[in-house]
Amino acid sequence: QVQLVESGGGLVQAGGSLRLSCVASKRTYSNYAMGWFRQAPGKDRELIATISWSGTRTYYADSVKGQVTISRDNAKNTVYLQMNGLKPEDTAVYYCAAKAVTIGSNYYTRIIDYDHWGQGTQVTVSS
Repeated sequence: QVQLVESGGGLVQAGGSLRLSCVASKRTYSNYAMGWFRQAPGKDRELIATISWSGTRTYYADSVKGQVTISRDNAKNTVYLQMNGLKPEDTAVYYCAAKAVTIGSNYYTRIIDYDHWGQGTQVTVSS
């Protein structure tokens, strides 16, 4: 069982930046593709970005392209989401997720692809 713990959320003014982190339990982390999702009040959970196990391939939702960067440090069992130019509509709970993989270069874009989820971290952007 992979345990995921997100951090880095908080209250930020519009135009500001945040870097979210997600630390995974060490024993199995290096065999997982990772993703960041978010869920705003009253809305469905949506994909933000994903990254392959190898870190060589990434995918971004159209709504955040150019605004966020996903990265990972397998030595630290951590995946990051750097968010810049935040807007009030970015207010949501942000979740990281992990999918067990055998192919290092694949990424995954569907919620149902992911096996494990963190508890989420709140991001609130004030106008």
